[in-house]
Amino acid sequence: MKLGIISDTHDDLSLTKQAVARFENEGVSAVIHCGDFIAPFTVEEFNTDSFDFYAVRGNNDGEWALWSTIDQFGTYMGHCGERTFDGVSIAVYHGTNAVLTNALVDCGKYDYVFHGHSHEHAIERCGETVRVNPGGIPLDFADDAFHIAIVETEQSGTDAVKHYQIG
Repeated sequence: MKLGIISDTHDDLSLTKQAVARFENEGVSAVIHCGDFIAPFTVEEFNTDSFDFYAVRGNNDGEWALWSTIDQFGTYMGHCGERTFDGVSIAVYHGTNAVLTNALVDCGKYDYVFHGHSHEHAIERCGETVRVNPGGIPLDFADDAFHIAIVETEQSGTDAVKHYQIG
């Protein structure tokens, strides 16, 4: 099973559409958004029959209507959530608070912790848990390109994760 990970799209419809197309072309079964859509119109881009959709709230998601828009076709997990896909346990959090993000990673309960917020794509093994940040729209203090990530559940650890530059 392939899981798509995306974060911090910040209403950039062009990059969001390109990311959705990449997820569809790669044959992902589920996409997980780690927050910071900004407005519900960006959420609509994930309304496709190609994959299941899950999302958490980010610190810049200013419209509370996000949850109802997501729930029309996907699963809104609030500020933080956990899921198991193909026997792989995952925690999802935007990443606004480093103490909370690190606690999810350090607790040892999850195979993966997905988060965004920093706009820097990264992967790191911490004990038995792999922390994955797919990245976000380019910002001066972070990555200079937009990235997404895909995890293949048939593999494990950092070998299961691949980042893709979009745009």
